[in-house]
Amino acid sequence: MQDTRTDVGTIDELHASATRRTGLDDFGDGDYRAGMLALLQAYGTEAALTPAGSKVSRALLRSALVSRLLSEAAWKQFPSHASVEVPRPVFVTGLPRTGTTALHRLLTADPANQGLELWLTEVPQPRPPRATWESNPIYATLQAGYEQHHEANPAFVGAHYTAADQVEECWRLLLQSMMSVSFECLAHIPSYAAWLSAQDWTAAYQRHRRNLQLIGLHDPDRRWVLKNPSHLFALDALLAAYPDAVIIQTHRAPRAAIASVCSLNAQACAGWSTVFNGQLLGRDQLATWSRGLRRFATDRARHDRSHFIDVDYDTFVADPLGTVEAIYDRLGAPLTERARAAMTDFRSTARQPTHRYTLDDFGLTTAEVDAAFTDID
Repeated sequence: MQDTRTDVGTIDELHASATRRTGLDDFGDGDYRAGMLALLQAYGTEAALTPAGSKVSRALLRSALVSRLLSEAAWKQFPSHASVEVPRPVFVTGLPRTGTTALHRLLTADPANQGLELWLTEVPQPRPPRATWESNPIYATLQAGYEQHHEANPAFVGAHYTAADQVEECWRLLLQSMMSVSFECLAHIPSYAAWLSAQDWTAAYQRHRRNLQLIGLHDPDRRWVLKNPSHLFALDALLAAYPDAVIIQTHRAPRAAIASVCSLNAQACAGWSTVFNGQLLGRDQLATWSRGLRRFATDRARHDRSHFIDVDYDTFVADPLGTVEAIYDRLGAPLTERARAAMTDFRSTARQPTHRYTLDDFGLTTAEVDAAFTDID
């Protein structure tokens, strides 16, 4: 029978579903419940979800709860995670579609670095040996799901390819705290966006760090390199959790970045809502990302300059390895021949995005975008 529900469910229903899937019931402290309540209220009153949108949103929240349960259980199973250091991690951030993904994946091609593989963001655990992944039933199930998504959404794959073994954004760890801009990238939920903009993200980033300690338990000597445009909204919390972090900020003309992120998100959630498309989606995304970049610029000005490295999108596209070499020089780390060879090999096999978009598709003009980003350094 076709699912015709347009509600996402209640907090109790979602918790019960996560427990049935895992056999676990320890969700840890309850600091995430306020965000979950804000989300459910926004989904119910603002998002105008279709049955498909309701199903996907329900699955997203349940998945976050499942991941939370698995983290809690793994922290107890592997208490030594608490002593794992996370020295001088690198965080790549900037407006979406400004080269963050390409730079992140290039940097994590260096064997001396580690990133967050997509499947481990959903099923947090100490990273198993790579040779065992294909025979791992959880990994295989997740990869099959991504492949099905590829077949059903070829246009999205052209814009942003995902796979279980691919390094991905770390917002999925923040989902455990129900604090992520990703929610407002997939639905019209202005009341949740307002709630989130008023929150202190510190506890969410402390949980983020604890998950890195768990996942990297067997790789303590490899530097973490992470990526997430939504770090723009939480720089103070990030640096509170990672005081020696290095933040790479990518820069691209907002006109191109906003048009691209609107197109990407429209493809990601097509058919999920009767209102979150076209002009409304464009207005929402312009408001979200101009707010985020403005907040980051304000917060960045209060922190020591040594935390930050700036990368221009056009310069990176023209000379990727030269850009990486400059980054390594700023990090005070050698770009070894092994790293250079791995990055060169990665570039030769990396998928090239095929993505077409215009501001006009989302009811936006260049003047409106320029005005939204006026006076942001």
